[in-house]
Amino acid sequence: MAWQKTTSYGRRRLVETAIGRYKHTVGSTLRVRSDYGQGGEVAIAVHTLNRMIRIAKPVSFRLA
Repeated sequence: MAWQKTTSYGRRRLVETAIGRYKHTVGSTLRVRSDYGQGGEVAIAVHTLNRMIRIAKPVSFRLA
């Protein structure tokens, strides 16, 4: 566990999970050729993915 804290492995795991989720949902290649278009394509895909995650995330609360 110490090496995980010293190398920030938890943060890396979260990033790798997010990238894997993005590639699985959207695809691993960009379809637009221009830099401007690719930026827009990624922004739309990320917004859509975040919205899907927000909708599917359960609302939890603790009973007193």
